[in-house]
Amino acid sequence: MRLVIARCSVDYVGRLSAHLPLATRLLMVKADGSVSIHADDRAYKPLNWMSPPCKLEEAPGVWRVVNKAGEELRITLEEIFQDTSYELGVDPGLRKDGVEAHLQELLAASPTELGDGFTLVRREYMTAIGPVDLLCRDGAGATVAVEVKRRGEIDGVEQLTRYLELLNRDPLLAPVSGVFAAQEIKPQARVLAVDRGIRCVVVNYDRLRGIERDELTLF
Repeated sequence: MRLVIARCSVDYVGRLSAHLPLATRLLMVKADGSVSIHADDRAYKPLNWMSPPCKLEEAPGVWRVVNKAGEELRITLEEIFQDTSYELGVDPGLRKDGVEAHLQELLAASPTELGDGFTLVRREYMTAIGPVDLLCRDGAGATVAVEVKRRGEIDGVEQLTRYLELLNRDPLLAPVSGVFAAQEIKPQARVLAVDRGIRCVVVNYDRLRGIERDELTLF
């Protein structure tokens, strides 16, 4: 990972145009090729970014980040204060807590809890930025990516949005829709999910635990 702190302005030219005026910002270049621009006031969300696959071209005083569609993120550098690279190695990924991991397992065993006619394709379907919890097919045979959380918050919706962006580039899977499944979904997360075209499903963990048992019992 490369971290650059610089005084810069940023212009995005593509389907939409956007401009960030001159200011001191953090530029992050990840091993997957993505480039993002961060301020010091908004937690994890970048001000602007270019997702992979894209190409970074550096010239004195300017970076050009171009994707396959020809969209361009142009970063004009007035002054660089720090330019450092780190080798992070392979990340083991997020380890879910016991309830969340078990919830994913139960939904994989009973995918119709997510929608009529749903069938499971695969658990932990790997993408370039991490595994999708469940990859399913709906009753019409269309692909559905499912993100499972114990408590559904905005960061979970953002995570699923990134997965959907990647999966919809695969002609063998597209079009891919999204389902955000959790025991509880925060109102702000629900609003963002609806805005992104993602369907929310509130699941009852205790009831699913009853579905899990399929052995013969006397009572």
